[in-house]
Amino acid sequence: MSTTSEPSAAELIAGRPHLSMHAMDGLVMDGVPLNLIADCVGTPVWVYSAVALRRRYRMLADALSQAGLDADIHYAMKANDRLAVLRLLSREGAGADVVSEGELRRAREAGIPASRIVYSGVGKSERELRLAVAEDIAQINVESAEELQMLSGIASAAGRVARVALRVNPDVDAGTHAKITTGLAQNKFGVAFDEASALYRHAASLPGVEPVGLAVHIGSQVLSLAPYRAAYGRLADMVRGLREQGLTVRSVDCGGGLGIPYRDEPAPLPGALAGAIRGAFHNLDVRIAIEPGRWLVGPAGVLLSSVILVKQAGGSRFVVLDAAMNDLIRPAMYDAWHGIVAVSAVDAVAPTVPADVVGPVCETGDTFARQRLLPPLAAGARVAILDAGAYGSVMSSAYNARPPAAEVMVDGDSWSVIRTRPSHTDLWQGESVPHWLQ
Repeated sequence: MSTTSEPSAAELIAGRPHLSMHAMDGLVMDGVPLNLIADCVGTPVWVYSAVALRRRYRMLADALSQAGLDADIHYAMKANDRLAVLRLLSREGAGADVVSEGELRRAREAGIPASRIVYSGVGKSERELRLAVAEDIAQINVESAEELQMLSGIASAAGRVARVALRVNPDVDAGTHAKITTGLAQNKFGVAFDEASALYRHAASLPGVEPVGLAVHIGSQVLSLAPYRAAYGRLADMVRGLREQGLTVRSVDCGGGLGIPYRDEPAPLPGALAGAIRGAFHNLDVRIAIEPGRWLVGPAGVLLSSVILVKQAGGSRFVVLDAAMNDLIRPAMYDAWHGIVAVSAVDAVAPTVPADVVGPVCETGDTFARQRLLPPLAAGARVAILDAGAYGSVMSSAYNARPPAAEVMVDGDSWSVIRTRPSHTDLWQGESVPHWLQ
């Protein structure tokens, strides 16, 4: 969150093709001025580029195809589960990677067929597994012996056979933030590598389940290919070992986690990931699946916010926004860095000075940036917080009784509200006061 090696606003915009700065309209997403959306909808508001979503999906699909991989793309919808986003990606050919009953139902509501849905997650309940079995989804990624036994009983009782992949914990350090790494032995996810072969063999003997392959996911915001190569190499060895025992392994789910450059840090492109996958599995005749989330939707979204006031205190300059940590919690939770650029063309060319960018919530952690170089923004000025399409709206809350922000999708010159801003009274719908307090 420091100003060290900080890219300029012009550099940040140049690295995001769906954004541009116009001399009259200010910051524009595709063909729509962001000031127009803010004028009509108010702030804070999330705005997503349909053009960017399509572009990024096609770039990823092309990279897999050019690498000669027979691959399925299951969008990790925990990154952004808005129905409009799901519908758009489904029309491009994406399936869904879901981690809860709500996500499974949301994916089906968006029109994603059950045959393109994979269910992941370390703590699937009996109710959730019954739904997955009833829907006959493509695959359930089993993460423990206990879950496997539960699923066997549920599927058998329903007269069904559930296709399962065993999620293996490869004990590989993804080199990412400790709170979003998932492939180390001490993490809660997956089956320990040394125990996975025996459990796969056991799965083949159980009623109601059909083991079809292996799965792995080492973490989120991975910026190096080395952890992928290590994890995939371990899985490839396991595939060979299982086949030597006469067991069938038809597929490998390679997970997701491909990182994006929030600042200007180097990040691998889809072609490099495809190359790592091909290098490990090209001679094994397995169908490949991947579960991208952040890489597809992160750069496609911004959080628009207005300046409430600029406060001078203790020798510091605080730019107080109407967006807060209840809207975008990543900086507070992960010390995450997001680009912040002025929306006004006039502000964009003004000299910059350091400022702490904060929200109005009663928490010191309600801070988006410290000593960030920004123009001397005045009350009412607007800023765009970049790369907010992933783990933004889906992690937001109504803390401090603040209604969650509205959401908009832009497609070329058109735009539409895809989620309305709730009213304050909406926040307490469903609550009740006991009769003794009436």
